[in-house]
Amino acid sequence: MERTSKPNFKRKETREKPVFHEKRSAQQTLYGLRPVIEAIEAGTQIDKVLIQNGLQGQLVQELKFKLRTAGLPFQYVPVEKLDRMVTGNHQGVVATISPITYHQMQEFLPQLEEEGRTPFLIMLDHVTDVRNMGAIVRTAECAGADGVIVPDHGSAQINEDAIKTSSGALLRMPICREANLKTAVNLAKQSGLQVVAATEKASKNYLEVDFTQPTLLIMGSEDTGISNELLKLCDERAKLPIRGEVQSLNVSVAAAVFMYEVLRQRGL
Repeated sequence: MERTSKPNFKRKETREKPVFHEKRSAQQTLYGLRPVIEAIEAGTQIDKVLIQNGLQGQLVQELKFKLRTAGLPFQYVPVEKLDRMVTGNHQGVVATISPITYHQMQEFLPQLEEEGRTPFLIMLDHVTDVRNMGAIVRTAECAGADGVIVPDHGSAQINEDAIKTSSGALLRMPICREANLKTAVNLAKQSGLQVVAATEKASKNYLEVDFTQPTLLIMGSEDTGISNELLKLCDERAKLPIRGEVQSLNVSVAAAVFMYEVLRQRGL
């Protein structure tokens, strides 16, 4: 299976040259109202856009319209945060550039079907720790998973640290970024995938689940687990046996156990 793809965007002529700023962490940023708008139009892989609190004007409205149309996450922040991020005239807007190319489930699932695969996808429900994110994607790549699904809000940022923790797996594993995880789960179910929640609230042991079927495995956030709205949509709930006094495992460790059970059932 082809693990990488180039975005098929037609690049437009720009009136201003986008201004990129390289920080010491190697996190690449783009700033300025018009440059960010034109980067969106050109199909630049933007991770997130930060907008100064209270910023007004026609270009600001155009920017927000472009962001919503493209399904890109943005948030309002104090101007001091933007000042710390870049040294130039940011005009109240700073965008961080994604080091990876994101996929969309509505396009990715049909591709798996065309290739005759038995899909195995992992959804991370607001896993916010960069190290957990990197470790899970690293294991997913090693275990032969087809892709990882993350929300566009409230998830660990895919940056240099995440890529390093994943040992580069984030550059190989298809990552689907979805605005609404509930919609993504419903799409998976409509495509014939069983949806399995990894949760300590389950009565069924993880060894009792048939993972030979097309599967979407959901792993929950580090503190609250899987949200109730997603749990209600799941076809199966499964847990790992706990014998010690500590009643939970780190999410990346739990994910690894589940993923290798899928691999075992599918014949290694």
